[in-house]
Amino acid sequence: MTTTNAEGFIEGVFSIERMAKIGTGTTARRVKQTALYYARQLDETTIELQGLNPRNVPFGQTEQVTKEELLADYLPMPQLFKEVVGNLRQVQKAVARGDKFRKRGENFTAEYEYANALNLDEQNVRANFGIGLCLLARDESDKAKQVFERILGIDSAFSDEHKHLFNEYGIELRKKKLFGQSVDYYRRALELSADDENLWYNLARAQYERGDYAKALEAVTRCLELDSGHEEGRKMLDYMTRKKLA
Repeated sequence: MTTTNAEGFIEGVFSIERMAKIGTGTTARRVKQTALYYARQLDETTIELQGLNPRNVPFGQTEQVTKEELLADYLPMPQLFKEVVGNLRQVQKAVARGDKFRKRGENFTAEYEYANALNLDEQNVRANFGIGLCLLARDESDKAKQVFERILGIDSAFSDEHKHLFNEYGIELRKKKLFGQSVDYYRRALELSADDENLWYNLARAQYERGDYAKALEAVTRCLELDSGHEEGRKMLDYMTRKKLA
């Protein structure tokens, strides 16, 4: 039995058994492990899979399989579907409330909502960015640094889907004079999006403001190589040239 949505596409929870290596050396052994996935059909032939965390919330990177592969290799788990969808909606609603309160400047209330989301899904990108922005707004730099470290470990935080959030977060780090964290943050983002001229420009600004003019020059030059018409990058290079910093 599989679950289908209003369009007749598959949506549900599926499991698959895989062999995994446990231990090392002479104690190593191979055991069967069951992996659970939230599956959502994208078109006639493609299924998107996302793993479930211990609280039965979809999290992390997605992968794609064909519909035939899903039906042949995976076992439907309809008894879990209602719980998973309910948890997912709880997270989404908490994040949406957090965003609403943060935009109003009600940072304590927003942080509470983001924390509710993170209790179910500690890798939720919007909740992590949101709580980090609340902490930065309140100048709680030590706590913000802990969130910053967590964000660096979430690859999907730097995807196009969340670009406006990671740009806002990086700018706030710089405004709070956390230049070291800002540089580390933009470097991490560039590992995943190396051809983004705006990231190179923001890295140049962070390097400049912490006094590393050589690194700032390298970054703004790369920005202009990618987009020769980048107005802010051009102004920065002209300024550095006039001040004989280039």
